[in-house]
Parts: sequence; C-alpha cells; structure tokens
Amino acid sequence: MNALLPLLAAVVGYGVPGGVVAVPLPENVAEVHFDGRPAVVHRKHALIGLALETPPGRHGVDITTQTGSFNVSFDVEPKDFPVQRLTIPNERLVNPNAEDLARIRSETARMRAAYELVSPPGGDLHPFLLPVEGETSSPFGRKRILNGQPRSPHQGLDIAANTGTPMIAPAAGVVVVTGNFFFNGNTVMIDHGSGLVTMYCHLHEVHVGEGDHLDRGDTFGSVGSTGRATGPHLHWTVSMHGAKVDPLALIQVLGDIERIE
Repeated sequence: MNALLPLLAAVVGYGVPGGVVAVPLPENVAEVHFDGRPAVVHRKHALIGLALETPPGRHGVDITTQTGSFNVSFDVEPKDFPVQRLTIPNERLVNPNAEDLARIRSETARMRAAYELVSPPGGDLHPFLLPVEGETSSPFGRKRILNGQPRSPHQGLDIAANTGTPMIAPAAGVVVVTGNFFFNGNTVMIDHGSGLVTMYCHLHEVHVGEGDHLDRGDTFGSVGSTGRATGPHLHWTVSMHGAKVDPLALIQVLGDIERIE
C-alpha cells in the first residue's frame, strides 16, 4: 500500500473554506469518502468540496481499493471573507411573515432534496463553463448584512448582466428543479451526476422543465432580477454532495487537472 503514497501525495486545488481540492486516485479504487460523504470522481481524481464551515487544520480523504483502505490528508487554511451590506426596500424579503416562512420551508426542502442527489456521472466535467459572461457583482463567501441585520454568508457567485441575457449549462446534466421561489425568484437546478448539483436564481425567463436533459452550452434561461435582487444578475450555486463551494474554484481545479494529465 505504501507504493501508492507518491501517487496520492500531489493534492491539487484550494484548501480553504469554500474551495475545492483534487486527490489523484489509483486504478483500483472502489470507494472515496470525505467527511462521511462520497467524493465526486473526475478523471482519476477525487474532487472534494470544502463547505464554508470546514474548520482549518488537517483533513483526510478515505480511499478504499480492491486491496485495502487508507487515508490521504491535506491542510485547510483559514480564509477571511469581506462583509457586504445591502439595503432591500421590501422588508418582507428580509423579515418574512408567517405565510412567507411556510413557503420558504417548502422551497428549502425541495432544494435540499436536489442537493442530496447522487446520480450516475453525467459526462466529462471539463471544461466547466461560466453560465453567463458579466461582471462579478458579489463573490462567493461574503458575510452579508441586510438592512442592518446579519444573515447567512453568500454561498454562490453573483454575475451581473443585462436582463434577458441568455444563460448556458456549464456541463451536461438533467434539470431537477424549476420554480418561482420566495428569495431566489425564478430558479433552475441541474444535476450533473456524482453528487454535483448547480442552481441558478433570479432568472427573467426559464426555458426548460424538470426532467429535461441539457448538454454543455445549451441555453436554459435568461438573466433577471426576480426574487430578492437589487438588480439583474445571476446567482450561481455549486454544490458537491451538499457542500456549497466557490464555482470559480471548481472551474480552476478542473483546468489544473486538465493541464497535468
């Protein structure tokens, strides 16, 4: 088993909360787990999504092969995220009433169920495309203060673009959720397989339905400002087995794997 360790030592990626790391795998892998969850496997690498709440320190990936089991460790460094203060004119979008909260709970359950999907691989993930070209209006991980009240950190990437700008699928997948949600506005969620699920919020128009298959680059909607939005933009969430990560970190790591192959 020690002969495998040089192969597994070259961890690629960003070992920070919200980052993605890639661990090279031997040929005879049966299972790969991180923090009790399966890993997304891509081109003989285990892709590990590090949620914002991942504590700094040494972490390990549990790998089972046909001949035994072992653990490959990597370090997670602390990262400080800036604070973003926003003013939302509609106070209900900051402090929902009882009826709103019932709707939010139902919508949250739908999103949670989608994030927990672990379906067969949907195809090669590289290149993982930006859904829309535009200016980053709010990066991943910002601490948010809405109308003077602390709220959950920003667990997505906001890309500002004109209303009606077409959006494309970053990789092949199946549409698993569509709808108009209280906070998210018009929303689409895509299952890319292996526990990788993406979500797109505040859309102006949705051109797909649940169960539709998308290829990389297919148009599925357009940029808008529905839901809790201060202007037209796409809020893009990337989830890896329930861990929300910076979409740009995943794009970068997939590109790094491509370059070292």
